[in-house]
Amino acid sequence: MKASDIKQMIETGLPDAQVEVLGDDGQHFDARVISASFAGKSLVQQHKMVKETLGDKFTNGEIHALSLKTSAPQS
Repeated sequence: MKASDIKQMIETGLPDAQVEVLGDDGQHFDARVISASFAGKSLVQQHKMVKETLGDKFTNGEIHALSLKTSAPQS
């Protein structure tokens, strides 16, 4: 799995998001996601929304770890 694949999956699942994904070993990644969809949601809810865009990539082992930083856009 490549960082660009994860970025594309998140952008597909959260079309209004600005996404940056870093990672170089194929299993451990850092993602920063800014989305208006996160407005009024807790960090746990935001992270769940992002992880849902990745389907079964955690359960099948393609992604071992994903560090997330999420937020709604600043107005």
